[in-house]
Amino acid sequence: MADVAKLAGVSSQTVSRVANGQPGVVESTREHVLAAMRELGYRPNSAARSLRYGRFNTLGVILFSLASTGNSRTVEAIAVHAATEGYAITLIPVGAPTQDNVLGAFTRMGELAVDGIVVILEVQLLDSSTVHLPPGVHVVVVDSDAGDRYPVVDTDQADGARQAVQHLLDLGHRTVWHVSGPAESFSAERRARAWRTALEQAGRDVPAIERGDWSADSGYHAGLRLADRPECTAIFVANDQMALGVLRALQERGRRVPQDVSVVGFDDIADAASYLPPLTTVHQDFAGIGKRCVESLLRQIHDEPAGPGTDLVPTMLVVRDSTAPPAS
Repeated sequence: MADVAKLAGVSSQTVSRVANGQPGVVESTREHVLAAMRELGYRPNSAARSLRYGRFNTLGVILFSLASTGNSRTVEAIAVHAATEGYAITLIPVGAPTQDNVLGAFTRMGELAVDGIVVILEVQLLDSSTVHLPPGVHVVVVDSDAGDRYPVVDTDQADGARQAVQHLLDLGHRTVWHVSGPAESFSAERRARAWRTALEQAGRDVPAIERGDWSADSGYHAGLRLADRPECTAIFVANDQMALGVLRALQERGRRVPQDVSVVGFDDIADAASYLPPLTTVHQDFAGIGKRCVESLLRQIHDEPAGPGTDLVPTMLVVRDSTAPPAS
């Protein structure tokens, strides 16, 4: 900094103001200082600045898997919104969902000096006593029913499933079959529970659940089993990837969509409109989830109150060509 000040003919304090983007520097002087920085190859020492001010401008993300659409798109949204706020993100995947592994990830985050942490749980750990997050850490949790203990941001899973089931019942289907995600997934269980509740409240029969693992292949095998049931005219699938497999299975079995069977997915991935037929699905606002996660952490970082509670991001049913009234 002293070298830059000498070359630019200004004080070290002026160089510091320019390096930190602070006001109070005449524009011509600022450009002169920046030119001196470029000439000398000077870059501000972010580590030293962080130690001085106690802020690292980095947010951590701990998660168990990037394989699912929801997780990958949520991480992308967090990274995009963090960048607009001047923050980078550090990502640590956890191999197995155990207390030791989660605490180990928090320890590593502490060593990497982050200002706050987003925890994305694909399995229902915080819903029980299995995993407790360390106290004194700025944290927000995604995809969990732990709002009584932590700040939680989540899609309104229940209302999204309710919209899907109600749409199919309103079309005239007697009941709705369900292809669920894995039993250990919070979002899968929340959607399955809402599907069941919607049918029960409408006084309809509740068929047995077909279980998948979020993949198109698991949806295909579930779809083959449902295709062999002539009484199955409407299927709510817990995500769009499995819905793709269901569509393939129905086609192979000669069950036309939507003339013979209507299909609704969940997520509204970018390719859903290009399925054959274009898929009716529940839209998740992943950008909204990422934004609210970052905003929650920044409030905590800036010492604003942030008690436990769940912030639900609304869903919206997108009707396309994969649903229709049942055949007479």
